[in-house]
Amino acid sequence: MLEAHHYLGSGPLCGAQLRYLVRSEHYGWIGGLSYSACARRVESRDEWIGWTEEARKRNHTFVINNSRYLIAPTVRVKCLASHVLAKCQTRLVDDGERVYKYRPVLLETYVERGRFSGSCYRAANWKYVGGTEGRGRKGTGATVKDVYVMPLQKKWQAVLCCCADGKVHVRQRVAQKEPRDWIEAELGGTKLGDARLTSRLLEMTGMFYDKPLANIPQACGSVSATKAAYRFLDNENVDWKAILQAHYEATEERVKENSLVLVAQDTTTLNYSTHPNTQGLGPIGTKSKKVRGLMVHDTMAFTESGTPLGLLNVQCWARDGIGSKHERHKKPIEEKESWKWVESYHAVSQVQKRCRNKSLLVVVADREADIHEVFAEQYNTPDGAQLLIRAERSRNRTVVDDKESCEFLWTKLEQQPVIGTREILIPPSEKRSARQAILMVRTVPVTLRPPMLKKNMPAVRVWAVLAQEVNPPIGIDGLEWMLLTTVAVKHEKDAYERLEWYARRWGIECYHRIIKSGCRVESRQLESARRLCNALAIDMIIAWRIHYLTTLGQETPDVPCTVYFSDSEWKALTTFANKVKEPPDLPPSLNDAVRLLGKLGGHLGRRGDGHPGSEVLWRGMSRLADIEVAYELYTT
Repeated sequence: MLEAHHYLGSGPLCGAQLRYLVRSEHYGWIGGLSYSACARRVESRDEWIGWTEEARKRNHTFVINNSRYLIAPTVRVKCLASHVLAKCQTRLVDDGERVYKYRPVLLETYVERGRFSGSCYRAANWKYVGGTEGRGRKGTGATVKDVYVMPLQKKWQAVLCCCADGKVHVRQRVAQKEPRDWIEAELGGTKLGDARLTSRLLEMTGMFYDKPLANIPQACGSVSATKAAYRFLDNENVDWKAILQAHYEATEERVKENSLVLVAQDTTTLNYSTHPNTQGLGPIGTKSKKVRGLMVHDTMAFTESGTPLGLLNVQCWARDGIGSKHERHKKPIEEKESWKWVESYHAVSQVQKRCRNKSLLVVVADREADIHEVFAEQYNTPDGAQLLIRAERSRNRTVVDDKESCEFLWTKLEQQPVIGTREILIPPSEKRSARQAILMVRTVPVTLRPPMLKKNMPAVRVWAVLAQEVNPPIGIDGLEWMLLTTVAVKHEKDAYERLEWYARRWGIECYHRIIKSGCRVESRQLESARRLCNALAIDMIIAWRIHYLTTLGQETPDVPCTVYFSDSEWKALTTFANKVKEPPDLPPSLNDAVRLLGKLGGHLGRRGDGHPGSEVLWRGMSRLADIEVAYELYTT
């Protein structure tokens, strides 16, 4: 079975080995697992264990590698893969002792990035401890893999770190040197299989960040640097998912610093129709428009006040074609684009589990996410993230009460009394101007029924909040939000708070404008979708950084600007903008620095102009990069 269906075949395996076949009463033989001796040296694993060189040589046999795992591709049962893993590891300890006369203490496995996500291991409570360096037995050039481990007993470290003197010696972690700038702090741990590729990534990110409006040759500044950038984007060991993985990990650290984190999901399209020679694109929009490009579904974490903490999940793909509605109904949810919402929720839930004692994560999404599978996933993941989703009226959702009577969701809410009114700011968009809207609010707990064709799914208890605009401007449709949340709404202030949470979702739409207009990702001229995705990963991190500055300056205006700007940046900025020869002795506040940067980008700073926006800030950053170079030449 492994030989026929596993991409690595059934072997060869090294050292002590155990093999299992998986059989179901209903499906017959459905899968197989192989275990073998562990890898001798893996830096991320050894550091996590705390192995000294002596302890590693003495005790490495107690670590068993799950070297092959397969569920037959014809079998599709939810949670089956993680269930089989859990069942197998309960047998593994006794079988290891029976066959090899010792009891395994720790399991390890290696998941190839770009090919698999490792979701079944995470669901089975395996722990991610880092990545490999991309070096195999034959040297560099091997694929980079994620490393997962699973302790098989509580005192595993006492066994694995025991030395010849009978004492436990745990290696102290090497102190990490201070990163030289935010780029190294964010991406310095990227695993691309070769340290030179990581260095090139940091260099390219710096060049793209200094000139966010420039194309690749303009940003690189020389023929040699441009050629190196194109080689990097085309390198088979460079994977956009690996680039973003380092950013995800940095985002998670920022998430842990906040007790409440709002995680917005949204989908956008990237139009590359002006580049007809680019390979690997797919249709976007309708058949009649014949527009080609890429689909991007991203998930960004925000503080309660709206400061973006970074991305937690990105999915990027090219459509094979635009199918008919009839064809889509025949497909299982895992094969539909709608699965993106479930996959993203699952990624956020993994972060929630790791932050369970520090942060509450609430996934916020628009009407497209109003599919029962998302609510069912949350229902089946009690320790996962919470949900706040705007309902789609055309879905005609129905709810049931304690007496099993059924009625439409909107009918149920419109029968409830108004608990109060709330004023909310509606930000500007391409189709509307900014305005203050007064909303009348109703709320009630409801139980969502699964759709008729999905009766096997659970009914889900949620709180519904209906907000309808009072006296909207003439000629403008009034705002109406039907919000469904798994976070309890027990009081009037809770309902108002959920409205404010949902309003933060606009932050991800602003982020998409920065990606397209600020980083100009749709102007990238590359030969393949894979190269575009590699460049997009860099641009998405830069766009987050610009968005972060825009909101941070408003949220914490009085902190020193050194929380964002380097010493050379703020000194160059203040001397140039204020037309003085020497910078001040102390750094200005973040608010003052942001306004000076906005001034470089064309922000006039008049009383009614408000805070500098993303567009003028990224223009200002393009100028600041050159000003900083001139300042350093002048002062050295």
